[in-house]
Amino acid sequence: MLNIPTTSALVERLQVDRSLRRICGWERRSDVPAESTFSRAFAEFAAQNLPERVHEQLVCDGLHGHILGHVARDATEIDAREKPQAKPQAAEPSPPSDDPPLPPEPPRRRGRPRKGEAPPPPKPLTRIERQRSQTFDEMLADLPIGCDTGCKRDSRGFTTTWNGYKLHLDVTTGMVPVSAILTAASVHDSQVAIPLARKSAQRIVWLYDVMDSAYDATPIIADCQAAGRVAIVDHNTRRNTTLKAEIAAERTACRTIHMPDPDDLIYNERTAVERANGSIKDDYGGRHLRVRGHLKVFCHLMFGVAAFTASCLLNLFEPQPHPSPT
Repeated sequence: MLNIPTTSALVERLQVDRSLRRICGWERRSDVPAESTFSRAFAEFAAQNLPERVHEQLVCDGLHGHILGHVARDATEIDAREKPQAKPQAAEPSPPSDDPPLPPEPPRRRGRPRKGEAPPPPKPLTRIERQRSQTFDEMLADLPIGCDTGCKRDSRGFTTTWNGYKLHLDVTTGMVPVSAILTAASVHDSQVAIPLARKSAQRIVWLYDVMDSAYDATPIIADCQAAGRVAIVDHNTRRNTTLKAEIAAERTACRTIHMPDPDDLIYNERTAVERANGSIKDDYGGRHLRVRGHLKVFCHLMFGVAAFTASCLLNLFEPQPHPSPT
C-alpha cells in the first residue's frame, strides 16, 4: 500500500512512524521485528499461498451474486533479479561406428497414401488444443514457470527484452482483478487464456471476453462459446494483406454510414486491464521485486494485486452522494 521498496526501508519507517507501527500491531519501537523475521514470515506466507487466498475471498465476497458485463484479459512483463534458467540441452549425438550410415528415407509424396502404405503420423496437439480437455491443475502443470527471457514488440514497432516472468490478469468492471497467473517470460499470452478463464469462472459470472489480437485463436474462441460467453477479440491478420485491407474497408464503410459496431464499443473496455497492470507495477510494488523463485515472486505480486483489488472494490461500491435539492 505504501510502495516501500525494501524490508530495511519498512523497518526504518516503523521506527519513526508511530501511527503505522500501531496499525501493524506494535506499540513500542523495541517490538518491531528484525529484517530476518520479516523474511521468514514472508517465506511462510508464500508457502501457504496466503495472498492468493485473500484475493480470492475478496473477489468472491465483493462480486458474488452479480452478473458482470465483461472480463478484459492481458499480460505484462515482470523484471526479476535472477538469472534465466538454462534451456534443456539437446541429446548428444551417438559416437561414430564402423557400420555404414543408413540411407535417408525418401520424401513422402503429398496426398493420400498408396495401397499398403502406412499413413503419416498425426500432428501432435498444441498446448492450447490440449487445454480444451485438461483440468485446471493439469493446465497449470503444463505451463513453464521458471525465470527466463521474454521479448515483445511495443506499439512503436521496437522489440524489447527482459529477464523474469509474465503476469497474466483477468480484470472486470471497475478495474477489479479477478484472477492472476504467473508464468515464465517466454510464454505466449494465448497459452494462458483458457486456464485464466477457467480460474475466473470459479469466482464470478460474466458475459463477454475482451482480448487483443494475441488471443485470436480458434480453440480460445471455441472455449468461450462453449462456456456460454461471447469472445470479442481483435483480428490477427497474420501478415495477410488482403484480409487486413478488407477489415479496414469494412470499418471505413461503417464510419461513413455512421453505424458503429457494438463489438467495438465493448472492446474499448479492454484498456481497463492495461491501466490495472500499470497501477499494480507503479503503485503496488510490482517494480520493487527483491525476491527470487516463482513461489515468492508470485506471493510478492499477489500482495499488490490483493491491495489493488480492495481499493477498486471500495471505489466500485462506494455510495454516491445525493445531489442537494435546489
